[in-house]
Amino acid sequence: MTLFSLFTNTHSDLFSDRKVIIEKHWHELIPRRVVDFFNDQVSRAMADGEDVTREDVLPIISSPKYQLINVYRDGLTYLSPVTKEVDPMMVFEFLHRIPDIMQEYFGQVSETVIKENFVTVYQLLEEMMDDGFPLTTEPNALKEIVPAPNILNKVITTMGATTSVSTRKMPHGMSNLPWRKAGVKYTSNEIFFDIVEEIDAIVDSTGKAVSCEAHGAIQTNSRLSGMPDLTLSFVNPRLVDDCSFHQSVRFNKWESDKVLSFVPPDGHFRLMSYRVNLPSQQNLPIQVKPSINIGANGAKFDITVSLRNTDGKPVENTVLTLPLHKSTTTLTAHCNVGQYMFDPVGKVLRWDIGKIVPRERAPVLSGSFGFGSSSEAAGNAGYNIGVEFLINSHSLSGLKVDVLKLFNESYKPYKGVRTMTKAGRYQVRA
Repeated sequence: MTLFSLFTNTHSDLFSDRKVIIEKHWHELIPRRVVDFFNDQVSRAMADGEDVTREDVLPIISSPKYQLINVYRDGLTYLSPVTKEVDPMMVFEFLHRIPDIMQEYFGQVSETVIKENFVTVYQLLEEMMDDGFPLTTEPNALKEIVPAPNILNKVITTMGATTSVSTRKMPHGMSNLPWRKAGVKYTSNEIFFDIVEEIDAIVDSTGKAVSCEAHGAIQTNSRLSGMPDLTLSFVNPRLVDDCSFHQSVRFNKWESDKVLSFVPPDGHFRLMSYRVNLPSQQNLPIQVKPSINIGANGAKFDITVSLRNTDGKPVENTVLTLPLHKSTTTLTAHCNVGQYMFDPVGKVLRWDIGKIVPRERAPVLSGSFGFGSSSEAAGNAGYNIGVEFLINSHSLSGLKVDVLKLFNESYKPYKGVRTMTKAGRYQVRA
């Protein structure tokens, strides 16, 4: 039998400040020293290298008794100690579903939000898993059982009173599909698709892509009446690989015809996620050319940014981050676009470029920095530039929605499609 237990830890720059916010046990009480062991292992992993962050820590850590499966999202760690053999992907999916559900309920997920809605969060954990197995994980079904928080709920919870508002109720408006409510009605029937793609790339100093791939997701907001049966087709569906789908999607239809056939949940949900290989660096929308010349007591640098493959679209929210060696003492620089900031404590140079428009001047940042006593180590250190950007109305993979067909209902829905490309783990080696 599978045994799950959930611990949610807060994130802090000082890892020793981590603490348990909420925990849920099944079958047996798991001791808190498991969390202490996990914290120690993560601290050691982060101390092994200067560039190791919390995101780089292994998702599965072995302890003498447990396999510690963990997910890190938005500054919070979701930890599940597992004692018996289990498919780890099921555990990962469940751990990711928890913050998804909390975001659906509260709008955002943070330590403060969890503490303010502790009773609701605990009730959600009770309903989402039964006897150590995932049970109810769809927002529509959960909202019929656990009411979303309102002012009355919060006042009653704060005063410690009991009322029928917090009493568990069984779903009464569900259809035979667990993800969709029955009797949904809208005066204006519409459905929106957001195709969001993140680029993960490592680029060497010559501009050649060492590795490059895009991870995409189709986020959907359905506002359709009745029980609509939809078929969504793409112009070029064979571009995508490693697809995963919402449980409403009929997988056999995708395998045979490369179309998405589904009855959508009501409201927001992720219809599909996928991966796209980008073998050529010509596919990269932005090019960063760094030049760092190391001297005896310091270095001079120049960083130039140019657009490459954006279909004429501007690049927005562009930010470059250059971590420097810990012995760096001083830095002077100037830029022709945006503004820069140097953190003398964290030794990080941050260049906030903002919006880059095609055929305008290329952003350039030039300057120098000095070393302290460890000049030799600083001179031999590698420098990597982190890149952030956002391109609206642009799909790097070229995936495009073609036709949406509706069955089982008589109305004609409005279809809206937006695309967006942004940087994921995008790194340029200087």
